[in-house]
Amino acid sequence: MRIKSIAVSAVALIAISCSTTISTANKEYKITKVSKFKSDWDFNSKEWLLQKDTLIGIGGPMHWGVIESKKQLPKNYEIDFKVNMIKESLFEVMLNIDKEKYIRAYLYQIDQNIVIGQGVYSKNSDEYGKRGGPTLFKKPMKLENNKWYAVKIRVANNQLYFSVNNETFLECSIVKSKLSPQGKLGFLTNGEAKIIDLKIKSLK
Repeated sequence: MRIKSIAVSAVALIAISCSTTISTANKEYKITKVSKFKSDWDFNSKEWLLQKDTLIGIGGPMHWGVIESKKQLPKNYEIDFKVNMIKESLFEVMLNIDKEKYIRAYLYQIDQNIVIGQGVYSKNSDEYGKRGGPTLFKKPMKLENNKWYAVKIRVANNQLYFSVNNETFLECSIVKSKLSPQGKLGFLTNGEAKIIDLKIKSLK
């Protein structure tokens, strides 16, 4: 009986370690160690780095700094974090990255809006038309450099919910808006951005 229970536990551990989703066995993912960070994310070390508990991204107007998870997001998930746009005007959460397509959920200082849009990103090109994409939904919000913003994103039953500081909200249907239904997670900046308290949780 003891041998059987050990075998079952071993199989469960193997299944968890081979999971293709970003969530852990505890149904929540946090960045805590540099070694874990490097194994879980695909990035250029000149563009993204982890200092203690702070994820720092550096890009430019002509070349956006992008980091992408190596694992798939669950079908239903919740993402929480705080972001500070130190320089420039754009910070973007790349949701459900599938090949070169993804959902854009971003803070844009030039227009002073939070936005949901269709995204395209080519790793090998900074040409116009091979990054970014059209706006689908937007809502005005005062956005500044050197200020922390609390971001919450929730995807459940093909409904996308995006809020900043728990005061400005956007919501849409992924299916009706013809958005990428599933994929990986990424972050993008056209200047310098800092992220803290990142939590990614799988929802039932």
